[in-house]
Amino acid sequence: MLSAANRMRRSSEFGLVMRNGRRAGRQSLTVIYLPPPKSEDTHAGAAPKVGFIVSKAVGPAVTRKRVQRRLRHLMRQRVSALPAGSLLVVRAKPLAATQRYDMLAAQLDGALAQVTRSRNEATRRRGGRGRGAPENM
Repeated sequence: MLSAANRMRRSSEFGLVMRNGRRAGRQSLTVIYLPPPKSEDTHAGAAPKVGFIVSKAVGPAVTRKRVQRRLRHLMRQRVSALPAGSLLVVRAKPLAATQRYDMLAAQLDGALAQVTRSRNEATRRRGGRGRGAPENM
């Protein structure tokens, strides 16, 4: 289980992350990450916080709780890699209820790697014509 210092509990923190965070989606989950503010030193000693969103679309209460426990256990092993003062929300999709533990872990790792990558390292699609667009118009 995550320690109390690493758990996000306030709805204001969830709202802040959901509005301003960087997103990475996978088949069974979405990760939203908000890095610590650079200008303030108030978060320098604060532990990174992680919150979970598991909606009713995932399944009945027993299934939702099982998915949340699995995600919490996976994040317990990965929270030390996050910078101090950062906020992270893991949102489960309906497929998370049927995914094997190792597949869920692989998707979480991939999403975390994508959102924590610095903006300079991030790869973006170039503007221009999409697939299947005729070249001579």
